[in-house]
Amino acid sequence: MRVSAATAPPSGTTPPAGPFVHPALFYRDEDEYLAGTVPFVRAGLAAGEPVAVAVPGKRLALLRDALGTEADRVRLLDMREAGRNPGRIIPGVLRAFADPQEPGRRVRIIGEPVWAGRSATEYPACAQHEALINAAFEGRAATILCPYDARDLAAYVLADARATHPTVIAAGDSEARHSDSYDPFGVVARYNEPLPPAPGALALPVVAASLSTARHTATAEAARLGLTGVRLDDFALVVAELATNSVVHGGGSGTLRVWAEDGHVVCEVSDAGRLDDPLAGRRPAARAQRGGRGLLLVNLVCDLVRTHTAPHGTTVRGWFAA
Repeated sequence: MRVSAATAPPSGTTPPAGPFVHPALFYRDEDEYLAGTVPFVRAGLAAGEPVAVAVPGKRLALLRDALGTEADRVRLLDMREAGRNPGRIIPGVLRAFADPQEPGRRVRIIGEPVWAGRSATEYPACAQHEALINAAFEGRAATILCPYDARDLAAYVLADARATHPTVIAAGDSEARHSDSYDPFGVVARYNEPLPPAPGALALPVVAASLSTARHTATAEAARLGLTGVRLDDFALVVAELATNSVVHGGGSGTLRVWAEDGHVVCEVSDAGRLDDPLAGRRPAARAQRGGRGLLLVNLVCDLVRTHTAPHGTTVRGWFAA
């Protein structure tokens, strides 16, 4: 999970040239939403492009009704489920749709990962996700349109959208215009913030000799806090991946914590490792790939993942709805 990679470009980067197109669409009501999305879908279908729509449930139903029989030619996903964890969207939604298509064939996707019901805990992961789409699809023939509710979302969320999208379609407009505030890696860095402490958490040392004990103790605590069945199995798997990674890549040791928070059971592993690759855990694993799947698995399984990395170490925190 701790990997070395090229340093991210400095803040203030210019919009990327090439085949990838990534506009934000601001809308204020259902009419503006449909005016910005339905022609986008129909243009893709007319051009023979594979089209996917991943938006929150009510918007999904609205689009399905507006498209009529054309909806049968579109992959439709409820983002509240498929993208509950923003860290899952690039590998589990966007790349999962784009990668199986013919090489070089343009794909067209509507993705709406930010909605008014997102919590303050979730939002930083949403902003980082939107920023990292640009790196994940750089040079690829893809158009990803991201709607933002300009009426209900906070001003700082709309400002972040201008920083994470090279172009913006203003509410009531039909033309994408260059965003002068485009700075995706600045957004990634800004939300790489220390995670709030967890008073009363069960804390367990993680070293090679205690991996099994720490994993079983943490899983028992999660069960006591309300996790059962498949979710408890998922929790155990995530704890095993994060704890093992600390021993192998995080300086040989770490600290595992478990606690309850707002209807979730949370696990966290902190160690001395440095996470240098902003796309770690967001790339689908190749079939022949051996190892290197730890953070990807964590993102695919957890309901939310937040990460903070600094020169002195890294903390990865995962939430499971109880």
